[in-house]
Amino acid sequence: MNFSEVLDKHSIFNVVAQSANDLGVDAYVIGGYVRDLILKRPSKDIDIVSIGSGIALAEAVAKKLGVHVNVYKNFGTAQLRVDDLDIEFVGARRESYRTESRKPIVEDGTLHDDQNRRDFTINAMGISLNADNYGELIDPFNGINDLRRKLIRTPLDPEITFSDDPLRMMRAVRFATQLNFDIEPDTFDGLVKTAERIDIISKERINDELNKIILSAVPSYGFKLLHQAGILKRIFPEFVELQGAEYQDGKGHKDNFYHTLQVLDNISKHTDDLWLRWAAIMHDIAKPATKRFDKKVGWTFHGHEDLGARFTPRIFRQMKLPMNENMRFVQKLVRLHLRPIALSKETISDSALRRLLFDAGADLEALMTLCRADITSKNPEKVKKHLSNFDKVEQKLYDLEARDQIRNFQPVITGEVIMEAFGLKPSAEVGVIKTAVREAILDGIIPNVFEPAYAFMLEEGQKMGLTPVVS
Repeated sequence: MNFSEVLDKHSIFNVVAQSANDLGVDAYVIGGYVRDLILKRPSKDIDIVSIGSGIALAEAVAKKLGVHVNVYKNFGTAQLRVDDLDIEFVGARRESYRTESRKPIVEDGTLHDDQNRRDFTINAMGISLNADNYGELIDPFNGINDLRRKLIRTPLDPEITFSDDPLRMMRAVRFATQLNFDIEPDTFDGLVKTAERIDIISKERINDELNKIILSAVPSYGFKLLHQAGILKRIFPEFVELQGAEYQDGKGHKDNFYHTLQVLDNISKHTDDLWLRWAAIMHDIAKPATKRFDKKVGWTFHGHEDLGARFTPRIFRQMKLPMNENMRFVQKLVRLHLRPIALSKETISDSALRRLLFDAGADLEALMTLCRADITSKNPEKVKKHLSNFDKVEQKLYDLEARDQIRNFQPVITGEVIMEAFGLKPSAEVGVIKTAVREAILDGIIPNVFEPAYAFMLEEGQKMGLTPVVS
């Protein structure tokens, strides 16, 4: 199989070929770009392997193109950017591993050595950039056939491959999920047998792969593979604890593990926002801790939304996920995800709607997306009814917002106004009065207008025995 016509459409390959010829070295395109070329998937990352110094080849290419080259001598690699392409150069190498580390001992090697060290057959294919066989596919492990069969398979013994670099286990699942491929049986057995080796991988590297799984079209597939391989319980035990349906007195509850995966798939049809997808993953995370059996109503999970919100920072910290506004966004949606369900009743008050508007603020649309995804009934009429109710709630919220401008509102009575009115320093009394004013506005007792709000503030202060020094 020859790809010379395809290569000729991109001048960069010609420049690399000329530069390699000038240096008297062989060069090959290898890895993901070749895979995606065959799959007709867009790819902006090109890996070039030189049988010699990758850095020298990169510098020669950069000189011809007049572009800057970034050199990483410690790793023997160099990188340059041409238009929208990221091109990385490395010398062919062979690797050997120690059991306590995924960092290999690296030596210069042949193309065959370099292909042997690749994680999967579909990533070990190369295309020659050399004059005698320009464009020819070099595929020692029959990766082209695995692409046709939609299989993830390791080039060498899977147990050795995964034990040497356990991050490859996450990558196997990630590629299977992104490409909708199966993992070849022997390769999957290798995952199962070496699952505990994932413990030596940093949480950050694991998260990088896990987040790519979460951002795939059907992320539940990846989670099921991780679970079946015994990896998920090692990297995210709280999620595995959701599994199982218990029955008592003929009453059962749904399996929250598979329910959560369905919610994740549902929400993934409507958003590519990683953290909104994480909110779907976390929304019922505290159900195991709140599960109780009531003889009258059956199984309950009262307060799982509040406890789940309290769990969120701990789980994010354990997993080395960001402890910033992304975590707070997930935490907020976990805490609020049941609120719109309660608001779907016909008799709901404007006060309750105002409170949700205030609490959700700019994230109201994200919350409603999560709530819709949370409907996983197998009864289509039930799903239709719930979605219709959410439509009504959303319309009520938007109508109220248009009238009252509650979302992200700031009460006109600030702490400074309260302190000046009563001659107070920062204190608990100031906070109590400020909260009373805010609650009165949300309850519709007073508008968020200075004069009536100020009068209400004075009344609240006087109830507490405070005397205004400014009226």
